[in-house]
Amino acid sequence: MSKKWLVPEEKAKRLAVGAIVAGVLVVLFLIVVMVIQFVQLGVAAAEQKRIEQEIEQYERLLEEGKKDLEYYESELGMYHQALQQGWKTP
Repeated sequence: MSKKWLVPEEKAKRLAVGAIVAGVLVVLFLIVVMVIQFVQLGVAAAEQKRIEQEIEQYERLLEEGKKDLEYYESELGMYHQALQQGWKTP
């Protein structure tokens, strides 16, 4: 049976079924896109948290380094360094 000889009811049914199938496919596509976006947001949040932790760690190391630098620039620090290098007190 040729498509152009379909009864109007059959045309309407085919059109409705096609529209429903297209709608379901669009909804499924949108759901997949949403899931991908949520996963990317989770990954980005985890990466940001990791980077913030690294920044805090490096800031602590920097503070400790400043304290060490202040110590070794002081007279007492230089004295201890000289003793470690083999210098002797008079």
